[in-house]
Amino acid sequence: MHLDVQDLRNFYYRSALGRAAQRSLRRRVAEIWPEAKGQTVAGFGFALPLLRPYLADARRVIALMPGPQGVMPWPPDGENVSVLTEETLWPIETGHVDKLIVLHGLETSERAYDLLEEAWRVLGPGGKALFIVPNRAGMWSRRDRTPFGYGRPFSASQLETQLRKHQFLPERHFGALYQFPSTKRLWMKSGAMFEKVGRAMPGVFAGGAFMVEASKLVYPPKGKVQRSSAKRQKVPHGVPAPIVGRV
Repeated sequence: MHLDVQDLRNFYYRSALGRAAQRSLRRRVAEIWPEAKGQTVAGFGFALPLLRPYLADARRVIALMPGPQGVMPWPPDGENVSVLTEETLWPIETGHVDKLIVLHGLETSERAYDLLEEAWRVLGPGGKALFIVPNRAGMWSRRDRTPFGYGRPFSASQLETQLRKHQFLPERHFGALYQFPSTKRLWMKSGAMFEKVGRAMPGVFAGGAFMVEASKLVYPPKGKVQRSSAKRQKVPHGVPAPIVGRV
């Protein structure tokens, strides 16, 4: 079940822990996709905190919010790019998205199979998708005071297996949210240190969330015409070869 948009907004924009989580996630996304000049960037779920860096240079930015979650106008200082949509029927033409970010969309969906099919549909050839999910082995998935404590958490292998089933090719994965999911002053003050240490660790030591970057696979059409492997028969000895001519 999707979280309510008001709860997501209050966490990311009105709480100190949410703003710290926003910085951690956005920093990682900026490393993976530093720019999107002239491209179409879409986000599904509640990807607003990660879309702002692309507003200036992207050809188009779209924030897709599922009906069960609700929608909020965004950005507050510009033309609205948010749209309320069916979870598995997005108002985007096939193959028109260059970059797709899914945050708080996959793990809370009751139709994850169809959701991944729709994500594959809207991506163009060579398009990239970034799926951000709670890490099942992390501390954030065990605290229901944050959005990462809801829905189904994943391991990296579980998510990559699901993506391959839907013609995505997982290319890279990254960890994020290394600080403790606590609002206590001690943990908040040491949050930057934990983030710095965690980001220097190998990807296998993911934090409270991890990201998988995947590209769209487009398989060749089935039913290729194959050349016959039958050998040409020789004309038997004593039998004249056929003559091609007009009757």
